[in-house]
Amino acid sequence: MKNVLWFLVGIIGGFVVAHFVNKDPRGHELLAEIDARFTEFTDRIGDAYREQEARFEGVVDAARDAAAEVVDAATGAIATVKDAASDVVDSATGAASDAVDAAKNAAAKLTD
Repeated sequence: MKNVLWFLVGIIGGFVVAHFVNKDPRGHELLAEIDARFTEFTDRIGDAYREQEARFEGVVDAARDAAAEVVDAATGAIATVKDAASDVVDSATGAASDAVDAAKNAAAKLTD
């Protein structure tokens, strides 16, 4: 509790001193310069943050595009495999049908 009291006394004392310094023209100039430096610092930090954010957005967009390309390629590959499998089934069905017809013809010739 004692530390909190000293902290509050320090804050209040700082405001009182700043108020008196601000009344003097040289003090006012000094405080304006300090304020300008703080503003410049916060502007630089803000610019750096926005720059990093833009970089991350670029990386995320590139990753999203790459993932979409992979999904499209996989979808195309699946469709190709599906078509090939369908062709194989159709060919096998046709060959089996032809074999059955040939067997029937052979059996018919044997019985004749």
